[in-house]
Amino acid sequence: EVELVESGGGSVQEGESLTLSCAANGHPSGDYYSSAWFRQAPWKDREGVALFYSDGSTIYADFVKGRFSISKDIVKNILYLHMNSLKPNDTAMYYCATGPIRSLWLGSYKNWGQGTQVTVSS
Repeated sequence: EVELVESGGGSVQEGESLTLSCAANGHPSGDYYSSAWFRQAPWKDREGVALFYSDGSTIYADFVKGRFSISKDIVKNILYLHMNSLKPNDTAMYYCATGPIRSLWLGSYKNWGQGTQVTVSS
């Protein structure tokens, strides 16, 4: 199983930016898979934020389009989430994960990192 380790979370003011990182110590089996970011606020369901597929394509949730961007350093095997214009309701635990298909469907993801907390104050 591939180990995923998130970092970069913290506390920021509304409107500021933050970049999260997810380091992996390997790759899932097969040539194609999704590397994704999810988030979960207290007493809320975990929800997909963005994914980066092995062909370089991306998918974003509507609530972050135009504000967040996902990228991957292939050589270092690090997934990034660049978060701009942060809002208080972006406050959540952010998790990276891998899954076999190009979808933000939660049920397709079985390998997860430990999470990193993002707190946005107004």
